[in-house]
Amino acid sequence: MGCCGCFGFSFARKLKKVVGPVRGVGNNPSQEFLLDSDAENDGDDFYYPTDTGNEGESDFQSPRKKSEEILMYRMQNGLICREFPVKETHSVLRSEDENGNKTINEYVRIHKIGAGSYGKVVLYRSRADGKNYAIKVFHKSHLLKLRVAPSETAMTDVFREVSIMKVLSHPNIVNLFEVIDDPTTDHFYMVLEYVEGKWVCEGAGPPGGLGEHTARKYLRDVVSGLMYLHAHNIVHGDIKPDNLLVTGNGTVKIADFSVSQVFEDDDDELRRSPGTPVFTAPECCLVCLIGETYHGKAADTWAVGVTLYCLVLGKYPFLGETLQDTYDKIVNNALLLPDEMNPLLKDLLEGLLCKDPRQRMILENVAQHAWVVGEEGPIPQYLCWCNRTRLQREASAGSETHALTQ
Repeated sequence: MGCCGCFGFSFARKLKKVVGPVRGVGNNPSQEFLLDSDAENDGDDFYYPTDTGNEGESDFQSPRKKSEEILMYRMQNGLICREFPVKETHSVLRSEDENGNKTINEYVRIHKIGAGSYGKVVLYRSRADGKNYAIKVFHKSHLLKLRVAPSETAMTDVFREVSIMKVLSHPNIVNLFEVIDDPTTDHFYMVLEYVEGKWVCEGAGPPGGLGEHTARKYLRDVVSGLMYLHAHNIVHGDIKPDNLLVTGNGTVKIADFSVSQVFEDDDDELRRSPGTPVFTAPECCLVCLIGETYHGKAADTWAVGVTLYCLVLGKYPFLGETLQDTYDKIVNNALLLPDEMNPLLKDLLEGLLCKDPRQRMILENVAQHAWVVGEEGPIPQYLCWCNRTRLQREASAGSETHALTQ
């Protein structure tokens, strides 16, 4: 979603058909456009966001370095969290196998999984290792014509998503394995880990959601993955149940980095909100009205709170009949929680859904909250590859220094 049009609430995307609401949560069909940042197309053709036409809107980060510059620096200097780099393929062969199934290089098409505003996602099986992969398919010529900011096209968003995923490796984040970009063809492919499970809200619904035990398990995974992103100065920008996938063994993985941003340091100020209306933080709703920036990490944390509310109660905390009504409720309405709710859970939701971002809980405190810890204990600390490498270098340097002083 683009900026809120100074409370005229104009959309940056033209929606032909809308993805359904959070899985298992009943909603008024007229409200469904408030529940998703992308739209879905039942056919194999694409549709795309329209030009925002907002010449006065600059990029998310200015005059600081753009995400692309920061990511390029990190990759050039080995500051990535991957033991093995993403495979980059610059030639593509599209054909059919002996059974008439379409193929892309080693990958054999099985069926379409879904579609978004920029392209579609298709399930493929690799003939090399026999595994299934989810492949995002884009048409470069279309995306290069779609301007999403004065100096950016929709293809810029795709390249940024790829660049971000190239530096990430975490058990609670969907993994990118290969990028296929043949300069002689119009297609661009992202070969992603296929999560053969469900969305976190499948099976949820009034009057009980998923229950506290399952909600706690899912939340712990989300917090772990998001703490990792924030520690690497990455703001996801669109945390919601539809972007949280559950594997067959119950592990939650964060997906879709199409609106994510990267920062050079801890200064995570953003100027416009790219997320989904019902998961948008109050300060993001107000950003156009008051002309100020907001902090992306705090906005991510608010979205975690809305997601937890959905998981537990099977509905949204603030949902109006229209976009403006929804934003009004997010900004002005009090958070209503059942009297019989677990006091610890109520305390956590009130901390996450605090309208003042300065008073809102931070993820480190969420991870230590009594309800989150529960009987499982503290969320395990994940030592990522780049930090392991850094600690090894520091240990090696310390050993050399100690030897020289002997």
